[in-house]
Amino acid sequence: MTDTIFALSSGAPPAAIGVIRISGPRAGTALAALAGRLPKPRHASLAKLRDAGGGLLDEALVLWLPGPATETGEDVAELQCHGGRAIIGAVEAALGVLAGVRRAGPGEFTRRAFANGKIDLAQAEGLADLLAAETELQRGVAQAMATGSFSHIVGDWRERLLMQSAALEAVLDFADEDDVATLPADFMVRIAGLEQEIAGWLERPRAETLREGYRVVIAGPPNLGKSTLFNTLVEADAAIATPIPGTTRDVLTRPVAYDGIPFLFADTAGLHDSVSDEVEAIGIERAMDALDRADLVLWLGPEGEGPDHSWDIASQIDRPDSLVKRHPRHRISAVTGAGIAELRADLIATARGALPKPGVAALNERQHTLLRDANRALASARHESDPLLVAEGLRLARVAFDSLLGRTATENMLDALFGRFCIGK
Repeated sequence: MTDTIFALSSGAPPAAIGVIRISGPRAGTALAALAGRLPKPRHASLAKLRDAGGGLLDEALVLWLPGPATETGEDVAELQCHGGRAIIGAVEAALGVLAGVRRAGPGEFTRRAFANGKIDLAQAEGLADLLAAETELQRGVAQAMATGSFSHIVGDWRERLLMQSAALEAVLDFADEDDVATLPADFMVRIAGLEQEIAGWLERPRAETLREGYRVVIAGPPNLGKSTLFNTLVEADAAIATPIPGTTRDVLTRPVAYDGIPFLFADTAGLHDSVSDEVEAIGIERAMDALDRADLVLWLGPEGEGPDHSWDIASQIDRPDSLVKRHPRHRISAVTGAGIAELRADLIATARGALPKPGVAALNERQHTLLRDANRALASARHESDPLLVAEGLRLARVAFDSLLGRTATENMLDALFGRFCIGK
């Protein structure tokens, strides 16, 4: 991180204003080179920006923010230019020829904030989700993680665990001293309490479902109106709907939001046994895979024959030859619209209960795995009688906590995370 980096941090030009951020040890030098001076720290100042030959680039507001009290923990400068393409391009070109100054890669500003201790890994993951949020629910949950609510909880767990580890180490190291020869009476009670708190977090809805959308798969035999229902639910002619069997050959997905709840609807090939077409067979195989990954299946086939996580739907009720169902969850016609509003309301209520609550942090797969590892280590320690094995269990739990916050993160994992960010963030 000896290089100084720069990037456009505002929206793509043309725009009213283009904000170019510079971060690193030569940020002040770069600002002075273009503005002709270094302005008073943390005060916006109007300056004429010039290239190395003295040519006028733009008249802009400039900010000088010396580190470490900055977002990245480094010296930072901001150029608030006019947002035309030519102006932004010219200013970036002038910065690019300065010694020790280069364009930033994706997520490099945030990665520097992490490396300099301004944010931890859980907050960085929350920030990545916040930037990708498309619904209010996604924004609220990601905001909770990005602002450190979960990190504070993990930090508290870690401190409490350190206190118990210290008590245990005292017993191991100074067992001949009367005042530390035995563990505190509530030692195991405290470990059990920590274990229960973590278990509560492990039972919460996961972040992936929120990020990708509540996955609803429409399935059943051919010619029962799956594609027509799919088009109705996504409010677009996304799937080809015809009376010809086998029209749908692949899994077609489309994201949509109802009342701020993200859904991912999937239309699938008709399921049946007498398949002679190789392409159709592949489509059915993919449909079965989609059923396995679904949060919910809308089953249009014979009553009671759908997978466990399915709703029986009586479709095509406008037709005299529709499949008869005695106790379906919904009776609908995607053609006339009958029952669709009720089905949609039921979907919203069900998904809302399965997704994280607004403004409450949710665990992603990495965090869930590490928290599960910590909980297993604590459970193992609580059932051991040998103090050395108890100490090892507590140590493994601390390692998991450290990994959650990024204190033991690998470069490959960091590359994958920060690669999700846009350039300039």
